[in-house]
Amino acid sequence: MRLSAPLHAADRVAGRFRVALTDPAGCERNVLLALVAYALLWTLYGTIAKGSQGLHYDMTELVAWSRDLSLGYLKHPPLAAFIVWLWFSVFPLAEWSYYLLAMLMPTVALWFAWRLSADTLDFEKRVVGLALLTLIPFFNFHALKFNVNTVLMPVWAATTFWFLRSYTTRRALYAALAGVGAAACMLGKYWSVFLLAGLIVAALIDRRRGEYFRSAAPWITVAVGLVVLSPHLVWLARHDFAPFGYAVGIHGAKPFVVALKAVLGYFAGSIGYVAIPLIVVLATVRPSRAAFADIVWPGEPERRLAAAAFWAPFLLPALGALASGTEITSLWSMPAWTLLPVLLLSQPSLTVSAADTRRILGLAMVVPLIVLIASPVIAINVQHSGPQPAAAHAQQLAAEIERAWHELTPLPLRFVDGDPDIAYGIGAYASERPRALPGMPAPGEAELKRSGLVRVCFADDAVCRGAV
Repeated sequence: MRLSAPLHAADRVAGRFRVALTDPAGCERNVLLALVAYALLWTLYGTIAKGSQGLHYDMTELVAWSRDLSLGYLKHPPLAAFIVWLWFSVFPLAEWSYYLLAMLMPTVALWFAWRLSADTLDFEKRVVGLALLTLIPFFNFHALKFNVNTVLMPVWAATTFWFLRSYTTRRALYAALAGVGAAACMLGKYWSVFLLAGLIVAALIDRRRGEYFRSAAPWITVAVGLVVLSPHLVWLARHDFAPFGYAVGIHGAKPFVVALKAVLGYFAGSIGYVAIPLIVVLATVRPSRAAFADIVWPGEPERRLAAAAFWAPFLLPALGALASGTEITSLWSMPAWTLLPVLLLSQPSLTVSAADTRRILGLAMVVPLIVLIASPVIAINVQHSGPQPAAAHAQQLAAEIERAWHELTPLPLRFVDGDPDIAYGIGAYASERPRALPGMPAPGEAELKRSGLVRVCFADDAVCRGAV
């Protein structure tokens, strides 16, 4: 059966794309260009499709944190807030620029995934692996909501890459970078303890562990990591480890049955998110039973080290959750997938043909184009279904509040308090960049008397309206 004209054209474009990405002389440059296009396409999708929703609460909350820079916060460590502060020191605070920042997180992770695959995969498999990762919703749909989970994607990928390089080469530079990466992971979210523990497990079960631990590499990693992390550790001690108390209060101290149910949901949801790559690989390479077993746990030391570095950070949270009575969710596995192509495709008996690469690349190219075309319809449907009012109307509310404020006083609007959903949105959209106070250190009484503040509440929230 002959392909229709559009499908034939798409197949031809995918073929040319494959040639560009598998060309040893120009593949690095071409992959970078492809990733830039990927980030821009999904940024455009997010800007259009989410235009009727306003910025998500997680994103406006980080704007508030970035205006009160600290070495730590009640909920989480400070990396995400510092990134937001740095980004909006250069770019305007607008929805398109925020979605661009969000898409940089998975895009950088994809670059490190490409680099991670270089040691074990040929060019056909590397290109297929990269394309398969773009079919995981963590790398696009979910990544558009910038928060502490999306921040982990690039730093987990970078730390894994630097650690594996450090382990196999024992070079001081990679060891130091692994330490910086490990600290960055912990400064992103404490969930990263499972990555660090997982990499330690991978190092301990590898046959070369004696050579590694007798070298300077692991101790350089530990020393550099502690130096980078030490200011935050001091902050934690001074604030009675407040984020840990917050995490336990929200997710911890659950009955064993609740934790077990959450763990099963964690596994089911995580596998569901990566189902398309799994199905595509199984349908393409059709591994034998022996090959499948070797995929799951390879026999070669190099591949087994990578497999351990993949499995341990993914599995350890389940053990930790059951032991501590903590609820976990599959969304938290978001940064754990950059080694998936190496795990699935590095088995030596599996072959990927040029035709396979072309078809999978075509699929990876078509998906963002389809959702981009559909983005206006998505935005309209969300608007008709009724988006969250605090987010959807935050921009208009911010403008109205600034107008009313300046009818009363010539002073700039500096502080917004009240319901967090509303206050964070106003803080993000208001032109005078006020500080949103919910959950943040309160300014002094004298400063509040001089500057004043706006308190914004839902009409039916008597507690918020009655607060002084």
